[in-house]
Amino acid sequence: MKTILSSDSMDIPDGIKIKVNAKVIEVQGPRGTLSRNFKHLNLDFQLVTDQETGKKKLKIDAWFGSRKATASIRTALSHVQNLINGVTSGYRYKMRFVYAHFPINASITGSGTAIEIRNFLGEKKVRKVDMLEGVSIVRSEKVKDELVLEGNDIELVSRSCALINQKCHVKNKDIRKFLDGIYVSEKGAIAVEE
Repeated sequence: MKTILSSDSMDIPDGIKIKVNAKVIEVQGPRGTLSRNFKHLNLDFQLVTDQETGKKKLKIDAWFGSRKATASIRTALSHVQNLINGVTSGYRYKMRFVYAHFPINASITGSGTAIEIRNFLGEKKVRKVDMLEGVSIVRSEKVKDELVLEGNDIELVSRSCALINQKCHVKNKDIRKFLDGIYVSEKGAIAVEE
C-alpha cells in the first residue's frame, strides 16, 4: 500500500550552510564544502524554518511512496548528516598491516596522495594505489605498521581504504591460513580523537 505523504526532517547545526538545488544538496562548513546528488530518489527536499525555535531544518517528503521510497527518506537524512559531520570534524580511518612471515613495506608517494606496497607475501610486484580526491594518507608515528587516512567525505575515505584492502588480496592460496593483507582497524571522526 502507498502512503499519501511520508516526511522526516533534521535540524541544521549552527555554522553550517545548506543549499538545496534540484535534489543536489551542498553543505558548507568550517572544513570546506561537500555536495551530494539525490536525483535517483523520488523525494522532495526543502529548507524550512521551525516556528518555535526559529532554527532551519531540512525537510524531506515522499508523496505516494512505497515502503522502499519511505525507507529512503531516513537514508537520505543519514547521508546529509554524514556531509555535515565531514565539513565540521572530518573522517579518519586507520589501517593495519597483517603478515605472518614477509613484512609488508609501504611507502607513501606524491605527498600523501598515493601508496606503494612492496614485499606482499614476498612478491616482487609493486602495488600502487592512488587515493581518491580529498583523501590524504600518512604513516602513524606512534603505532608500527599503521596507515592513517583522513578526509572530509566519508565515501571517498572509505573507498580509498577499500582500494588498498583489495590490492592486497591473497590469490591461489587457502585464505583461512593466509590472512596477510592491509585491513581497516579503526574508523571515526577526527575532532573526537583530538
